[in-house]
Amino acid sequence: MSALFESITLREVTIPNRVWMPPMCQYSAAPEGPLTGAPGDWHLAHYGARATGGTGLIVMEATAVAPEGRISPYDLGLWNDTQVEAFRRITGFLSAQGTVPGVQLAHAGRKASTDRTWKGGAPLGPEAGGWQPVAPSAVPFDERHPVPAELTVEQIREVVGRFAAAARRALAAGFEVVEIHGAHGYLINEFLSPHSNHRTDAYGGSYENRSRFALEVVDAVREVWPEDKPVFFRISATDWLKDGGWTTEDTVRFAHDLHAHGVDLLDVSTGGNASGVTIPTGPGYQVPFAARVKAESPLRVAAVGLITEAGQAEKIVTNGEADAVLLGRELLRNPSWARHAARELGGEIRVPDPYHRSV
Repeated sequence: MSALFESITLREVTIPNRVWMPPMCQYSAAPEGPLTGAPGDWHLAHYGARATGGTGLIVMEATAVAPEGRISPYDLGLWNDTQVEAFRRITGFLSAQGTVPGVQLAHAGRKASTDRTWKGGAPLGPEAGGWQPVAPSAVPFDERHPVPAELTVEQIREVVGRFAAAARRALAAGFEVVEIHGAHGYLINEFLSPHSNHRTDAYGGSYENRSRFALEVVDAVREVWPEDKPVFFRISATDWLKDGGWTTEDTVRFAHDLHAHGVDLLDVSTGGNASGVTIPTGPGYQVPFAARVKAESPLRVAAVGLITEAGQAEKIVTNGEADAVLLGRELLRNPSWARHAARELGGEIRVPDPYHRSV
């Protein structure tokens, strides 16, 4: 029996295999009008194809908890009930294929208000449909980005409430897993790292203060999310800075805190909070970070980052380096990667009845 195709149960949610799809922004939502931030036909076809292809869990792309928390005007959101109705169509289809639907709740912080990536991803001003980004400190991401407005304590509390409200809507929309986005240089990651957090109040300075906002978000989400459903947290395990940034040691320490606050799995990525850094990429280059968290904390972990081959993914799970693998670009290239891998590894996987000829 292939380890990659064994089910895994988190709380009372059983995911049929360990081949998971990570959040990958599609920048394809309506930027304005009554359906702003709502998923449409593109999202149904995109996620539906990966579900019929056998993916065990699909974590839908970064979904903003507030309009100003979007990476771009074309991002998804869960700040109103119209969006909830649009998501239901997709979660219903994924569930019908045996795929567990998940969603990543996010706030882009100082990296908000940018154009779509295939158009260069440059910051957008108000004249181009953009807005003023916010952050823990008035420190821009790089020379291209504007100086963000520093959040007040009252505004921080409002954002925490926005995460809770979005989690309630995620439940109403039919999601079984909710993931809190604390990676890639977005708002929660900005608070965690001393590279971007220069505050001198209760939300800055020490590790305990810098992690306060993240844990308040976790607590607020966990309070409204059912006890029988899991909460994930996505982390950038390192800023890839020699000094002055978030480190792997911080991540291991934080994993213990997350576990104590009711998080069930850490989705381990890296980078995104510091510009101009050199990241030594290669096949499975982020897996060692996931393996360390798994070895040194009580949390379940998922690994991501240039995992492309069935044997490679099987080895990661079999060796205990991670409990699951997240395939990004490879699932963009091949929506049926899971079915192909099952055939190669001798694993069992559900095949939709209309595709019976492919067995």
